[in-house]
Amino acid sequence: MDKYGILKKYFGYSEFREGQELLIDSILSGRDVLGIMPTGAGKSLCYQVPALLLPGITLIISPLISLMKDQVQALNQAGIHAAYINSSLSESQISKALRLAAAGQYKMIYAAPERLETYEFLQFALQAEISMLTVDEAHCISQWGQDFRPSYLKIVRFIRQLPVRPVLSAFTATATEKVKEDISCVLGLDRPQILVTGFDRKNLYFAVETPRKKDDYVLSYIKEHREESGIIYCATRKNVDTLYEKLISEGIAAAKYHAGLSADERKQNQEDFIYDKSPVMAATNAFGMGIDKSNVRYVIHYNMPQSIENYYQEAGRAGRDGERAECILLYSAQDVVVNRFLLENKEPGAEQTQEEMDAVREMDGQRLRAMTYYCMTSGCLREYILRYFGERGPDRCENCLNCAREYEQTDITETAAKIISGILEVRQRYGINVIAGMLAGENRAKLREYGVFDYESYGRLKDMREIEIKMIITQMLTQGLLAVTNDKYALLKVPPAAYEVLREERRVIYKKPKEDLSKTDGRTSSGSRVRKSDILNSKGLELFERLRALRTEIAREESIPPYLIFSDKVLVDMCVKAPLNKGEMMKVSGVGEYKYERYGGRFLKVLAEFNNGVREKFYFGDTGEPVSAFSGYGAGAPKVKKKDFMLTDTQAAAFPYQDQYLAAEIAEKLNELRDARTVKKTSGAEIFRRMQAAEYAGEEKKNGRWKRYISEKGKKAGLFIGMRMSRTGTEYEDIYYNKKAQSMIVEMFTEEHVQSNRKSF
Repeated sequence: MDKYGILKKYFGYSEFREGQELLIDSILSGRDVLGIMPTGAGKSLCYQVPALLLPGITLIISPLISLMKDQVQALNQAGIHAAYINSSLSESQISKALRLAAAGQYKMIYAAPERLETYEFLQFALQAEISMLTVDEAHCISQWGQDFRPSYLKIVRFIRQLPVRPVLSAFTATATEKVKEDISCVLGLDRPQILVTGFDRKNLYFAVETPRKKDDYVLSYIKEHREESGIIYCATRKNVDTLYEKLISEGIAAAKYHAGLSADERKQNQEDFIYDKSPVMAATNAFGMGIDKSNVRYVIHYNMPQSIENYYQEAGRAGRDGERAECILLYSAQDVVVNRFLLENKEPGAEQTQEEMDAVREMDGQRLRAMTYYCMTSGCLREYILRYFGERGPDRCENCLNCAREYEQTDITETAAKIISGILEVRQRYGINVIAGMLAGENRAKLREYGVFDYESYGRLKDMREIEIKMIITQMLTQGLLAVTNDKYALLKVPPAAYEVLREERRVIYKKPKEDLSKTDGRTSSGSRVRKSDILNSKGLELFERLRALRTEIAREESIPPYLIFSDKVLVDMCVKAPLNKGEMMKVSGVGEYKYERYGGRFLKVLAEFNNGVREKFYFGDTGEPVSAFSGYGAGAPKVKKKDFMLTDTQAAAFPYQDQYLAAEIAEKLNELRDARTVKKTSGAEIFRRMQAAEYAGEEKKNGRWKRYISEKGKKAGLFIGMRMSRTGTEYEDIYYNKKAQSMIVEMFTEEHVQSNRKSF
């Protein structure tokens, strides 16, 4: 059997994803490989397929017990014999597993790095034919990585003791250029085939929010997504416990996970999450590595992580099935203080020299600053992440909060020049807190201690709040107009580009979100939540739910997670193809021979009963031919072209009128009425644009700021100015719409009006 036969028989796919075939062919030719591929890109297949074709055993070194168990369970479900060796097994169980492996029972053995130095395992390895050694989560071997594990260095010593050097393969989802070089060097990879498929996960939506009350935000979000599974990461055990109690008190089926719980509690809570008994998990970063739960629809970070690497790895646990998922980070300035304290008090690694410890601390500080800048940037969040990992992304991804927001641009060249001059005046000796406090004219004890009151720059920006000055400084850092030292003090420095500002040769533009797009509770719309199942019509969705019910029934019978039977992605493809026999079922992406033999008959029975054995169409589309939701392994669902926003007369009649609404609130209510599968969303910005076009309202610049106004025509139409509160607690004017104005806007968006006035807007 060749690699394609293996792929179809055991994994149910007919095509490889990007990069997989290159790495598989390299391994089979005897060449070392290093694969850097995002979570969900199919890294495991890159070593599992050749492991089944190579003559001997493949050893997979993995850092966590949960990761090994999950991988081995998935392989056994696919009809592949594999085993793991770790501390969760008794010595007799380990001995039995090694005997069976030596007898050819297992093609793959998963082991923790600590296991490599035990006498029994080493004796087994010296006598067995080991064709390949795979290092999973390979970034753990680099001391420059965010998750360095000294135990990974045992791998190098182990390889040197083997009588015949096996092919080496290493895989990770997150690695900067420096970490990538370190992995290759430390492992001693021989002329490796290196593949970086790209870090972008297009199905993930990214957002950074700054709510006044994080608990209220989380509770509100989860209640809006009750049918979905998600993870909330917290920085401390205390935060996990507090949040968990609040979730339970609100009737939310939640679990919690952190190192303060007993091993039995952690195991039970993890299983409750995987089996969807408790679809919401509140956890520290101790949770998640190796959890291949495909239907995690959101990951919320209650606190800012310590690095982009940690954040992207944890956020990447959402949407592993390829469907849309949301990654939301709740930022507050206190998060930076807490993380800095944790890093400064981090225990040094075993056998580290003082020089190495200092270098690691310096690298930790750089990563924390990069993470902080991510939380404060006004640019595209996806582009920021990709650029961090050395990859060029689009300036606008149109799938993150910053791309969805509208910004007002202000020329702050004069302010920037004052900031640069202030840094130069204090001879570049202080960090962002001191500089911002000095320029704002604050009277803190620390500022008095530093004697900043004596500088001419003291209070030079006293008409601005300190937080605003910090945000401008952060933006200047991301633009290369300022720099910081690579130590724990992070002193602000003035690079050559900054002098162009002082010489008035360069303008500085500051992007600030328009307040009218922010909801009063700090929540911001994430836009359209497109799912693979959105291609199914109403009857198709009913069939999808019946297939899910059967999957749950089988999962309970066999005591395995539902996603190990078939993922949602596979079930949607079943609905689209509606197979009536084995031949048709085998064309469903993700159905292999072994799984068909175990489960295919039961799923075919449900399909036959549902449509009475008659061919029927369960998806949206104009063609008469069946359309696959996933044309081959890794391909996306066919796109359903959505119409511009409009409402039917029936939908318009259901609009919930109130005495007053903001434009963003009207848009939210309108969007709830539309058919989400076939009609695009509208927005508060679109409503205001129409008000401008009709000369009901407009914008004008006063004192360097854009301000909205209402015309006499607009006042007669029901628009009026009212006060509202920003997220930072500042009162400002905004445009409200009374019932008369609301009725006018609803009429604007009814189908008949849109068709007759299509050319007007």
